[in-house]
Amino acid sequence: MGKFTGFEHGIGIGGWLTNYKRFQVIPVEKRMDLTIGDIEHFQSYITEKDVQYISTLGVDHIRLAFDQIVLEESPYVYRKWILDTLEQFVLWCQKYGLNVVLNLHKAVGNYCDIDEDKKLLDDEELQERFIALWLKLEELFANYPDVAFEILNEVTNVDPDKWNNLAEKTLYEIRKQNKTRKIIIGSIEWNHVSRLADLRVYDDENVIYTFHMYEPEEFTHQRGVLRSSTLYYNRHMEYPGDIEKYRDYKKVVWNIENAYPEYEKMDESFVTQFLQPALEFKKKNPGKILWCGEFGTIRHIPIQYRENYMRDVIRFCKKNDIPYCVWNYLSTPNDGNRFSLVDDDERKILSEEMARIIRGEVD
Repeated sequence: MGKFTGFEHGIGIGGWLTNYKRFQVIPVEKRMDLTIGDIEHFQSYITEKDVQYISTLGVDHIRLAFDQIVLEESPYVYRKWILDTLEQFVLWCQKYGLNVVLNLHKAVGNYCDIDEDKKLLDDEELQERFIALWLKLEELFANYPDVAFEILNEVTNVDPDKWNNLAEKTLYEIRKQNKTRKIIIGSIEWNHVSRLADLRVYDDENVIYTFHMYEPEEFTHQRGVLRSSTLYYNRHMEYPGDIEKYRDYKKVVWNIENAYPEYEKMDESFVTQFLQPALEFKKKNPGKILWCGEFGTIRHIPIQYRENYMRDVIRFCKKNDIPYCVWNYLSTPNDGNRFSLVDDDERKILSEEMARIIRGEVD
């Protein structure tokens, strides 16, 4: 069975080069602008001190998320100082014994949280820009073999063949330059575990497959202001929790009667059953590496419920030999989906129990 050596339990960094502001509330014609405030944020938000602290939490890698418009000054032209920032970040991680996943969080034409006029998978020019960006990063990190490339975060709900074709073409072009680069590919519908079955699998031991886990959304995103469903319901949810509250959410928000009929409580049994497609993927594709690249809970949930949920997801991953990466280290105060695991001021983990859970101490 393949091992994702050096990438077994990690933590993501959002809020720096992605999610530095939320585009839903910005006028359409201004969404892709970078302001002086954005630039100052990119230059200062994450420092070597953050990387040093993350290393003390006992993780082995950081998943660094970035947006295409942050790297691109214009199509095919890249901001050298941002490329330098990425390389400096990798050097910090090397200094403190951490591996790196570079994650293209939002590509032009595939923003996971806004609608765009041009769609990546329907526009050849956007696809060429997408591939060119990764070839530029391969050029930059040619001498950094332990940097993994996650070519796109959360592809939206599209035709899986269109995404598989672009992913395969991107893989092919990178392989011309580097035969052994670790390349991570997820499926459609925001990396939903049930869509792993639609993902093209390659005869390439250096391709890693990924999924995300945010179910039940009424818990993980409760009272979140960026989803109409959780904003509308506006209710505190516990985990483990009373199944009737979860059923009520489905009824009130989605008009689903008698949801979760097989459960007497919302607890680990749900997590285990929901993630069964991951085990089916592993069974169908022995020897391939499957990585749970993102999961977490919104910041304002009481810490004990956040711990309970993270413990159950990580317990599932460890039991089934699935490496994982939690989301996320720190979110900006203006991010409507704050999933921070450290406090804003001291940037210290919100609880020592959470640190133990992230390390995988869940038995």
